Amino acid sequence: MDRRSFLNATTLLSGAAIVPSIALAQTAPAVITRDAMRPKMAHGIQSGDPTSDGAVIWTRSDRPSRLWVEWSTKSTFANATRVRGPYLMEDSDFTGRIDLANLPAGQEIFYRVVLQDLHNERVLSEAMLGHLRLPVLSTSKVARDVRFAWSGDTAGQGWGINESLGGMTIYDEIRKVNPDFFLHSGDTIYADGPITAEVKLPNGSMWHNVVTEEVSKVAETMNEYRGRYRYNLMDANIRRMSADVPQIWQWDDHEVANNWSDSKDFGPDERYTEKNVPLLVARATKSFMEYAPMRRHADVESERVYRHLPQGPLLDMFVVDMRSYRGANGPNLQTAENEDSAFMGRPQIAWLLDGLKRSKSVWKVIAADMPISLHVADGKDAEGRDKWEAIANGDDGVPLGREIEISRLLSEIKRAGIKNVVWLTADVHYTAAHYFDPAKAKFSDFSPFWEFVSGPLNSGSFGPNKTDATFGMQVMYQKAPVEQNTSPASGMQFFGQVDIDAKTKAMTVTLKDLKGASLYAKTLAPQRA
Repeated sequence: MDRRSFLNATTLLSGAAIVPSIALAQTAPAVITRDAMRPKMAHGIQSGDPTSDGAVIWTRSDRPSRLWVEWSTKSTFANATRVRGPYLMEDSDFTGRIDLANLPAGQEIFYRVVLQDLHNERVLSEAMLGHLRLPVLSTSKVARDVRFAWSGDTAGQGWGINESLGGMTIYDEIRKVNPDFFLHSGDTIYADGPITAEVKLPNGSMWHNVVTEEVSKVAETMNEYRGRYRYNLMDANIRRMSADVPQIWQWDDHEVANNWSDSKDFGPDERYTEKNVPLLVARATKSFMEYAPMRRHADVESERVYRHLPQGPLLDMFVVDMRSYRGANGPNLQTAENEDSAFMGRPQIAWLLDGLKRSKSVWKVIAADMPISLHVADGKDAEGRDKWEAIANGDDGVPLGREIEISRLLSEIKRAGIKNVVWLTADVHYTAAHYFDPAKAKFSDFSPFWEFVSGPLNSGSFGPNKTDATFGMQVMYQKAPVEQNTSPASGMQFFGQVDIDAKTKAMTVTLKDLKGASLYAKTLAPQRA
């Protein structure tokens, strides 16, 4: 049985398939009972943060349960390895994960997940089947073609699961390209965007949403933040892709609230009864950590999102966090680098530079949750000055504010002779290809590079945004709606696909639409260090 036959099988394995091995750990034989009495995994399974020897397996139960996983390199589960996972309890919204270790590099891994009912340990759930593909070792002398996809922005601006249109079908288009992994570039939920049952479209027709109590208002409580993730996982396309393709998640603002930073003030927003920003950030962070199929960091900073995920000799993934360490959103015109001008912050920049210098892979991808030189505004301050959400500040001159931190990063990359750095991002709800040319920049102490933008996945479409000239960004391609906040029904939803050829080592980036059609492609030849 091949991978697709395995995952498209119409009949899932019953709990009986895994009973004999689990029963070895029980004082009494496990039994199969009526479906109504079994634990359920209504929100499916996910895998994430793949490396050559490991991956995270995630699920959610509907009751107190213990998580079990069996994995094999064969779809028949010959010589399967059984791993006992954690207890899934109320304090984690019944979510849990296993970080599978010591997996065989470069292999297809077939896994199945079973829950054991803690009220009756002899009762097991039906097994759910999953698949993932591991990268080869970074030290391997034999490379393998790499393919991955990326995008961001799920269920924003009130555009939720429209079952009359097949739900969030772009996720299935991503699954169909058979990527090694999918990078979600942030805004995995829209905690600040209520979803109503119906939205009238400009042509007079009606958009119909699936609605739950938790998404009908802005998220404030733990249950409401968690309910946003549960809502997205109600979509069959997301669950199908999540079982077939490992994911790499990062976050941006809407996991908490629109454009949040230390200057966020919920006082004037009557939608919020809870005005305490740090408390809302804490609830949102805990919910994200519960639902992201992400490898946990050490206790020194257990909620850290930025991380390095080696993907073999052709690719290193550096996932950055442009949200957690920033100074307050403001005019962004500081003349020196300090706490107020911080965007990623000095420790993260030092970590990123060190990782880039150490990397032996041909391509180094910086997975960013915001673009470098697009204007992303955040209203006005008390003095009527423009406030800025991203890096650019509306000033086309020398680096100021957050641009100073980025200019230092780019200069260090040049001085260290680091080649083949590509930036990928989402956030702005349209797709684009940007070339950063020092010959056309106000600040020119950097090597030229590319940034590619894609999204949204299932949100309103916007753009194009105005551009900033400080780093010489040239718009080589862009596709955006004529009218702002167009619904997913308009087709203006996008994802990107990256292919790295094992023979030539060239990277081809293709921007794609809702139906998977190619809009623009750019092939980058590798440079020697």
